[in-house]
Amino acid sequence: MSSSGPAAVIILAAGEGTRMRTAIPKMLNEVCGRAMLGHVLAAAGQLEAERTILVVSAAHGPVATYTAAHCPDATLVVQERNGSWGTGHAVRTVIESTGVLNGTVIVVFSDTPMLRGETLVQLAAAHEASGAAVTVLTAQAPDPTGYGRIIRDAAGRVTGIVEEADASPQQRAITEVSSGIFAFDGALLADAIKRLPTSNAAGEEYLTDVPAILGADGHLVGSSLCADFDEVQGVNDQAQLARARRVLNERLLQHWMASGVTIIDPGSTWIDVDVQLELGVSIGPGTQLESNTFVGAGASIGPGCLLRGAYVGAGATVLKSVCESTVIEAGATVGPFAHLVGQAAQERKES
Repeated sequence: MSSSGPAAVIILAAGEGTRMRTAIPKMLNEVCGRAMLGHVLAAAGQLEAERTILVVSAAHGPVATYTAAHCPDATLVVQERNGSWGTGHAVRTVIESTGVLNGTVIVVFSDTPMLRGETLVQLAAAHEASGAAVTVLTAQAPDPTGYGRIIRDAAGRVTGIVEEADASPQQRAITEVSSGIFAFDGALLADAIKRLPTSNAAGEEYLTDVPAILGADGHLVGSSLCADFDEVQGVNDQAQLARARRVLNERLLQHWMASGVTIIDPGSTWIDVDVQLELGVSIGPGTQLESNTFVGAGASIGPGCLLRGAYVGAGATVLKSVCESTVIEAGATVGPFAHLVGQAAQERKES
């Protein structure tokens, strides 16, 4: 991949997400202290793309507001529901709004919080190294139900992607699936996106039809395998949201244990993505650390603690207590059964 990064990363964030049954848009539901969209923005940020473009359903809705606060340089494109719909229509809307995006264009979804930035960087690098017109991020699914299947010819080359509703029984048996995440040559994408059919079971413009169109034009269609199927799984309901929390929490716990933090019972410990822990911290069972909590070197937290926006100095001990927006000085002992609410810990951290 070039040092300047791709020309653009497009994040599809206009879906309604009705199965989530929450008052807020699906992609704003939190996973380990950060909205799903925030996780995707963080992963996409590792691409260092020239432009970040979000497809949204409203110019001034909650998704747009969140994006303005967390990625103010992003371009918002509104996808109007005017008879056409689908991922292909969303990308076509972007190109009609911005013009042709020359160079590599990465397309991702806003509801894939387990996706790693390193995976996107590898996808972009594989795409540019191969000279392909399009490179699809694929994965081997233990249960491919609901995913588009990767179709290959006898030589193993990708010839297309078939959505499950349109797949034959033989195609449904395929376990290599499309993540829906792609790297495109921007100029070729702009041409192919105008030729998407709607003759599928949903009557939608599928972005997954672009590889077959470009392949039929004689262009190379490539693939990049994501070894961890969890990364490409979207979140569509509360059960999937809970699973995403478990997966990301496990990653965070593994990170902190590798950094010298003792976690007595990982199964009952929850840590937000913005928590900071120093060397020698010990965390007891049944502990939750949330909202920019900081724990200094050698401090002992738990069992049975909830720290939210707290600052804990080095060598302090907190036992069976709730501490919210409070400062616990170095060497202090809190609890058991204390409930502290005090000055914003952020002020202490910045002083």
